[in-house]
Amino acid sequence: MLLRDVEYGDTDAYVRMRCDPAMMAELGGPLPREGMEAKVQRDVQRAEAGTDWTKMIVPDEAEPEVVAGTVTLWPHGADAERISEIGWMVLPEFQGRGLGKQGVRMLLELARDDGRWGLIHAFPATANAPSNGICRALGFRFLDEEDVPFAGRVLRTNHWAIDPRTDLV
Repeated sequence: MLLRDVEYGDTDAYVRMRCDPAMMAELGGPLPREGMEAKVQRDVQRAEAGTDWTKMIVPDEAEPEVVAGTVTLWPHGADAERISEIGWMVLPEFQGRGLGKQGVRMLLELARDDGRWGLIHAFPATANAPSNGICRALGFRFLDEEDVPFAGRVLRTNHWAIDPRTDLV
């Protein structure tokens, strides 16, 4: 498995992940198809600038065009409240193989080695057992349940945090 930067040609993968009712069930439902090209373009530009890390999960290095999902690390919030957040999605046909957990671990290792991200937060939906399991297994600390805005919606989430320099299991 490898992680590679998002590319302009990844729009189809974004549509499959973000516009599908089953994939988006824990995130308030599917997003509209319109705007996915612009989302990919923004993510590519941010990845090229180094401000965000949007990585495509590639299960087999011999087939770099086959994408299983994404794992992303980005800063957000106001200056005093600025945090680093990680999120991930794995397409249904690749779920249950450990690719999400491996991708999250790999990105946390990169963040640990880079040193600029500090404490990293994750906000999986409270009912998303696989994502909460990834947090638990990798050494994230559970902080609280909270409501988090996402794509014009409010989601009930579990708030987890990890310092990849000291806590990564």
